Amino acid sequence: MTGRAPFERFSSAAVILLRDDVDTDQIIPARFLKTVSRDGLAEGLFADWRFDDAGAPRPDFVLNDPAMAGRRILVAGANFGSGSSREHAAWALVAWGFRAVVAAGFADIFRGNALKNGLLPVELGVEGHQQVVSVLAEDPSAALTVDLEAQRLGLPDGAQLTFPLDPFSRTLLLSGADELGYLLSLDGEIAAWEVSHPSPISTLARADA
Repeated sequence: MTGRAPFERFSSAAVILLRDDVDTDQIIPARFLKTVSRDGLAEGLFADWRFDDAGAPRPDFVLNDPAMAGRRILVAGANFGSGSSREHAAWALVAWGFRAVVAAGFADIFRGNALKNGLLPVELGVEGHQQVVSVLAEDPSAALTVDLEAQRLGLPDGAQLTFPLDPFSRTLLLSGADELGYLLSLDGEIAAWEVSHPSPISTLARADA
């Protein structure tokens, strides 16, 4: 199959951004949408929050903390990724280095864009989300473990929180395939089905011959 690297189980400390209703314009402002390339989009991630009007980093914004470098999980609030359907939002998060976003809920279009780009939306609901928030309030550098195969988020105390994911998206992420790659991998089965299910047009053509 073609696509990207298979999604593997991993542990990481989290970047904590506990804001609700973070929309895609805040994730990647519209001025960064002129490109169809993903190169450099990490610089636009949360740009209006990261930088002031003069372009200087805001010291109080979490991504400007050097300790956040290399963290692969973003913990957000509720309704993450609302707003417009721009796929660049998922691109920018992946370009920064995030592999998963943990939230109480996601906007549907953002969820779809994330999954297509190898970014796992870990939706926990209010109760599970609060459990994660409590752990990180006690220790902001605590490592969380993302296990896609088991569809579980592991906490340092051993608790395991399950999250939903449709089987097709799970298969694509675990295999590292995109949708086209998955279809190409079924080429033999598709050809066999076509032989056993000839179209009416091809059947008529053979009859006329």
